[in-house]
Amino acid sequence: MKNAVIETRELVKTYRRYRKREGIRGSLASLWKREYEEKTAVNQVNLSVEEGEFVGLIGPNGAGKTTLIKMLTGIIAPTEGSIDVLGYYPNDLKNEFKKQYAVVMGQKSQLFFELTVNDTLRLFKEIYEIPEKEYRETKDYFVRLFGVQELMDVQVRTLSLGERMKMELIVALLHQPKILFLDEPTIGLDAVASRQIRKFLREINEEKGTTILLTSHYMEDIKALCRRTVVINHGVSLYDGPTDELFDRYQKNRKVIVTFEHPMGQIALKTNEVRQIEDEPYKKVYEAAIPRTRELFAELMEYGPKDIVVEEEDLGAVVERIYQSEVAAKEMNVGFGSDKVTGAAGATAAGATAEKAMGTGRAERKQEQKGGCQ
Repeated sequence: MKNAVIETRELVKTYRRYRKREGIRGSLASLWKREYEEKTAVNQVNLSVEEGEFVGLIGPNGAGKTTLIKMLTGIIAPTEGSIDVLGYYPNDLKNEFKKQYAVVMGQKSQLFFELTVNDTLRLFKEIYEIPEKEYRETKDYFVRLFGVQELMDVQVRTLSLGERMKMELIVALLHQPKILFLDEPTIGLDAVASRQIRKFLREINEEKGTTILLTSHYMEDIKALCRRTVVINHGVSLYDGPTDELFDRYQKNRKVIVTFEHPMGQIALKTNEVRQIEDEPYKKVYEAAIPRTRELFAELMEYGPKDIVVEEEDLGAVVERIYQSEVAAKEMNVGFGSDKVTGAAGATAAGATAEKAMGTGRAERKQEQKGGCQ
């Protein structure tokens, strides 16, 4: 059995935030008496990650994913609970610890835009005190792996989004970290660039043995890369187990997008378990139960479409279904055996009530999430 490189127990992060009534009257009143509220971003999370694992961390915006990563990397300190990463307490921010992990955030760059790629890498070599021989060997390996030889002498600011993300990964991996934290690394990338990034991450995990913790809103990232997935919502861990089992159990539908060369009126479909999402003259969008997708595809082909695209269900819908199953199970006094979904029996018993509660619960939580901490 491999050693655990990440271990948290009953981890909690609570923010205290200031509330003020609108207008000058509210501003003046706050000079004498300030009102505060507490927001729990991460609540009683237990997580254990072994060396070499590739773990997906999913949940809606405001679920607590980024807050959890910030605690694991020492950027912020937990309010309660214990946390151990590579034998260190992250928020001590010891240099020995910081040299053993790396973070890549899709919406925040660590590159120096006015420098060339080569100069940026050499700067990070000095920051991490990498020996010259090791630096050259590591750099050459990743340059070949990512196929970016022709980009090394150009300014970072001239790179495309996909090219910059490759450089972000090279910079992060230059000191050969034991753990790589990835926060939505494929956000904004096109399909081709996303596939390339996924290919590189898989090779890094398999060849280098790098432990990777990945957060993403894209279903394909999680399904293609992560053998294990942790689902978080409202700061609580709802599911921790095999990715395949997660989607087999909770992914119910697929989206079917059909386009036409000429205007098309309303289509009366014979296929059951299909809901129309969008109805335009040149474009129709349907949501179909997975077992009905093939039947729907065949029926739509009879109308001579220009193109038909079948997409996986949005990750948010899957998380929503898990959350509602948890709520339904508690209401029915059907336990899951822990504080998260781990058993098929509990999920099956809660399924019908969960589906009924989906509509109301979704609206309530969207309202709650406004202004929430991620």
